[in-house]
Amino acid sequence: MEKNSLNCTEIWDKCLKIIKDNLANDSLYNVWFKPCIAADLKGSMLTISVPSPYFYEYLEANYIDLLSFALRTVLGKDAELQYNVLVENKGSTVTYPTNPGIHAKNPSIPFPNENTKHLNPFIIPGLQQMEIDSHLNSHKTFNNFIESDCNRVARSTGLAIAENPGKVAFNPMFVFGGSGLGKTHLIQAIGLEIKRKFPEKIALYITASLFQNQYIDAQIYKNKLIDFLNFYQMMDVLIIDDIQEFAGRDGTQNAFFQIFNHLHQSGKQLILASDRPPVDLLGLNERLLTRFKWGLTVELQAPNFETRKAILKKKISNEGIEMSDEIVEYIASKVTTNIRELEGAFTSLYASSVYNIHKSKKTITIEMAKNVIDCLVNSTKREISIDKIKRTVCDYFGLSLDIMFSKIRKREIVQARQIAMFFARKMTKHSLALIGSEIGGKDHATVLHSCKTVEDLYETDKAYREHVIEIEKRINNSI
Repeated sequence: MEKNSLNCTEIWDKCLKIIKDNLANDSLYNVWFKPCIAADLKGSMLTISVPSPYFYEYLEANYIDLLSFALRTVLGKDAELQYNVLVENKGSTVTYPTNPGIHAKNPSIPFPNENTKHLNPFIIPGLQQMEIDSHLNSHKTFNNFIESDCNRVARSTGLAIAENPGKVAFNPMFVFGGSGLGKTHLIQAIGLEIKRKFPEKIALYITASLFQNQYIDAQIYKNKLIDFLNFYQMMDVLIIDDIQEFAGRDGTQNAFFQIFNHLHQSGKQLILASDRPPVDLLGLNERLLTRFKWGLTVELQAPNFETRKAILKKKISNEGIEMSDEIVEYIASKVTTNIRELEGAFTSLYASSVYNIHKSKKTITIEMAKNVIDCLVNSTKREISIDKIKRTVCDYFGLSLDIMFSKIRKREIVQARQIAMFFARKMTKHSLALIGSEIGGKDHATVLHSCKTVEDLYETDKAYREHVIEIEKRINNSI
């Protein structure tokens, strides 16, 4: 037995050398392979011990080809691999077999009895006792969130989650809607309500962009990736805003996939917000999109006239000022796009009134409101979306969206696709990765090449330049 153990250790060491030589950097090796230990060797079947089911799933999902190559190089073409996942119950193990010759996409993991606790290599002792800033805005409560037909289902769902986080069917809760419709307010209100009812729970609100930056930092600094994963896996309630910004970020998505699985399996609550529903989230891994649909997807819609009036009256009450119903109705009738602009209009009028009252001792009048609001509305330009650009380009060339963004390589279709990428980069603030994912599922390098091609042809081809100028006019006239 001792000799067999020595042999399996030598075999695994040789495999590890091959694996390390084929990885992009040492940090990946240190995080995902160094903790794995040879356990047994029977014929061509090598057994390795891994610290948790999440190691098993991650290795199978991301490194099965590399494992297959290493094992077959060392043990021959009949090499097989199985995992021993250590559990905390007296050092016992749960075994998961696999075949390195078969690429198991998104393997299903048969978890042990839910009462069995797993050793988790990402756990930092004492984290539960740490004082963690939830990043929740204390003003974004349910009391300040006006209920109406445009948000009633989402609000009711949020309150139900706050009563029993992680234990209801709404896990994850996926909230979507246009900019400024109250998504951030709602998901933070849920977090605040959970903290009020369950002060001992660890709740965290974070934007997708900040999560992405933290992931990059964890990769740069050696041995910090485990701490990063561990931190998020210890949350009781994880709230992530603008989840669409994960598009094209494969590394970030892989990390979040592990965190999502761990929290969901552990009965923890996940709340996600996006500017579009899961079905329209291009550039995200299919296994993530599938998990987003496990719970409840709910939409926030633009507020109607009565809701806009109620929001303004709530703001007026909170500020302790007086404003006639005529002025309230005027503002509500003029600012119709979203709640953020409505509140911005109120703030502009309030600031102007404070200045004028101080100077001339006058109260807020309808004339003052008209001057401020009309100026604000006329100077506000609606945001151009990638979807609007795509449709305008398709209409101009007489193409359907399906044909334009298919894999067809006809010259006119390729040019239309390139022009759409050019204007998406010029007219929006979206990343190259997101633009590419939404326009034909391309990468950022393709977007850069397309933009350069359009610029070059614009300078050298008069007819082409006229096409580009006309398309730009149509895009601007459509907003």
